[in-house]
Amino acid sequence: MAITKQKKKEIVKDVADLLKDSKAVVFFTFKGFTVKDTIAMRRKLREEKVDYLVAKKTLAKRAFSDAKIEGTVPEMIGETAFAFSADLTAPAREVYDFQKKFKDNISIVGGIFDGKFMNKEEMLAIALIPSQKTLYAQFVNVINSPIQGLVMALDAIAKKKTA
Repeated sequence: MAITKQKKKEIVKDVADLLKDSKAVVFFTFKGFTVKDTIAMRRKLREEKVDYLVAKKTLAKRAFSDAKIEGTVPEMIGETAFAFSADLTAPAREVYDFQKKFKDNISIVGGIFDGKFMNKEEMLAIALIPSQKTLYAQFVNVINSPIQGLVMALDAIAKKKTA
């Protein structure tokens, strides 16, 4: 069934609005995805404050051109979905987790990162960046490590002197 011009305008507007509010967008293809898996993915993305949208590629490209994003739009083949977020790494990380789980069904094809189009390899590199909470935990561990070593050395000296 054909989409009316009014509906097309609404879709372009929706994509444009999401682009304004988002720092990162991931484009990914999906096929053979069950309804149950789609619902699980949407739920997980929502928990991480990532929006999910499926739109015609031509309408999305129209919204991209209106947004004046730097670079070239990555090639999108097949059914394409978009994951948007104000967090720079969350969309890529979350979609990548599903890509690992459903290898044959989901594939990242590119995206937008901080106002620039990125290709597949660049988006996969971004997907491997840990979350901010994980980075904070790693930083605290690095700071705590020398202190912990000092405490263990002092404890060993104290035990040696009492023995």
